[in-house]
Amino acid sequence: MVAGALVPAAGFAQSGPPGKAAAPAQNPAADKAQNGQKQIEELAEAARVLTGAAGHPECVWLGRRIVILMWRDDLDTAFRHLDLYDRFSCPSAHIQAAFRCLIKQGPIDPKAQETLNSRAFSCWLHPDQTPTPAAAPASTTPATSTPPTSGAPAPR
Repeated sequence: MVAGALVPAAGFAQSGPPGKAAAPAQNPAADKAQNGQKQIEELAEAARVLTGAAGHPECVWLGRRIVILMWRDDLDTAFRHLDLYDRFSCPSAHIQAAFRCLIKQGPIDPKAQETLNSRAFSCWLHPDQTPTPAAAPASTTPATSTPPTSGAPAPR
């Protein structure tokens, strides 16, 4: 038996490529506190921008969830939330307007969760906003010039 066979090589104990520092450990408590603060700020902004029940914290919280669930085609869950939304006397017309706004904005990358959340919040605050038009793709066919209508030759 070889004596070195029982000692693991130093290179196998490292994880990742040599020379790269390990990623910093994430602090879940700090992330949770940051998300909680963001939610408080969003609720305060909604109360400031919206008049009536649509700006109430319970209506904002439930309404955004309903709009997001409808976007994801989770209609059963959305309808259960809608019952609770109605129980709090929140305006159902605001759900419709916010969802219409979200649809008009166009497709969302399904992997980008924050994009859906921020767009739903934006539509909740301003359901009548018009979508920003995407840049039209450049035409691949060359433009043809129209011949002059008079009998004069075309300028060179």
